[in-house]
Amino acid sequence: MEQAMTAPPTPVHAGTMTKPDPEVPERAARRRFTAEEKLRILAETDKAPQGEVAAILRREGIYSSQLATWRHQRKVGSLAGLSKKRGPKADPLLAENAKLRRQNEKLRKDLEAARLVIDVQKKVSRLLDQDTGEVN
Repeated sequence: MEQAMTAPPTPVHAGTMTKPDPEVPERAARRRFTAEEKLRILAETDKAPQGEVAAILRREGIYSSQLATWRHQRKVGSLAGLSKKRGPKADPLLAENAKLRRQNEKLRKDLEAARLVIDVQKKVSRLLDQDTGEVN
């Protein structure tokens, strides 16, 4: 009789081990490392003895090419560039321009309302002058 070799079931105790979530996301989220994380990993790999760098890379889930890129960035002094946010730079002149346009539009509406009130007052004044002129 041949018996199949299977591992004994691992007990799941409350609080010690949890079952992993079987759901797989539709699209994997891209990992982003802060400058501090990159510098920490670089320092750790620099201090690691020969042959231990691969274990650090596996633990962190990064490739050696990323490590080489980060080392190059550190060498050329673009550490400030490691944590820069991507996208267009905010132009203070554009923001001020937009603010002034909104303010201008509000003032135009206020002026139009004031002109309407003045026109109504003129008409009421003319009507009252006509009424008073006819009585005398």
